[in-house]
Amino acid sequence: MQAVKAELKLIMAMLIFGSIGIFVKAINLPSVEIVLLRTIIGSIFLAIIFLFTGQIMNIKAIIGNLPILIIVGIFLGGNWVFLFKAYNHTTVSIATLLYYSAPIMVFLLSPIIFKEKLTSHKIIGAIITIIGMVVINGINSDGQGLSLGIIYGLLSALFYGLVMITNKFIKNLSGLESSFIQLLIAAIIMIIYTLSTSESALQIPSGYDLIWVVILGVVHTGIACYLYFSSMQELPSQTIAIMSYIDPASALIFSAIFLGERLSMIQILGALMILGGTAYNQLYGGQTLTNDVKGLKESL
Repeated sequence: MQAVKAELKLIMAMLIFGSIGIFVKAINLPSVEIVLLRTIIGSIFLAIIFLFTGQIMNIKAIIGNLPILIIVGIFLGGNWVFLFKAYNHTTVSIATLLYYSAPIMVFLLSPIIFKEKLTSHKIIGAIITIIGMVVINGINSDGQGLSLGIIYGLLSALFYGLVMITNKFIKNLSGLESSFIQLLIAAIIMIIYTLSTSESALQIPSGYDLIWVVILGVVHTGIACYLYFSSMQELPSQTIAIMSYIDPASALIFSAIFLGERLSMIQILGALMILGGTAYNQLYGGQTLTNDVKGLKESL
């Protein structure tokens, strides 16, 4: 019964994550400012969770991990900025598919950073995914090379992979502690970046924009993360890795229902290759990548 309850929490979290693009598309603010507001609201919400649940943060461990937490905070902010930019320059479905090729970014960087050996399964999964990305780009570029939306999508996947990798260096912190500190640091970094680069005053959201931003911060960041973290303790990594594909699958369905986006048969083929290649890499490429994906979700 406990496992079923945990699985339901995980499914709810994945469905919430899958609907992010729908809300971002509806917000009439620059991507940087959306990320700024999301990190601020999300960190405040997680702080409230700590307050009401009576959990005590491990200050000593936080201080010990501070340098890497700052780096992860930078990558986390960049990850969301490029993803939201991708939403604005291509469809939610394409941006999401590219975003979830992040494990392949880890595959490409792991031999350099962790001196990990390449296996035939990892290579096959990576090749399938990369071909899928080429197919997706070929449909959207109109012969002009990489489209801007594709570039932003790939950059979001790169930063997503960097978040995944750097989280491996965090020690003695729970998923909730790590996520709260990362969100807080990302918020501080985004405030500094926005104030130093913006040539005009920050736009204060109002009306529906304000509602969507609050939902993005509370529901898609705070509540979804809390549901995910509380389910992780009851489920094996393999289950978490497999069920994580509810996120991109639901994103495709939501974008079709609410935004009227449709994938052509060729795009569907590319989508299946991206998701299939990534899934193959996780399921048969060794336990390391599965653990990396789990660590990545802990930061989101």
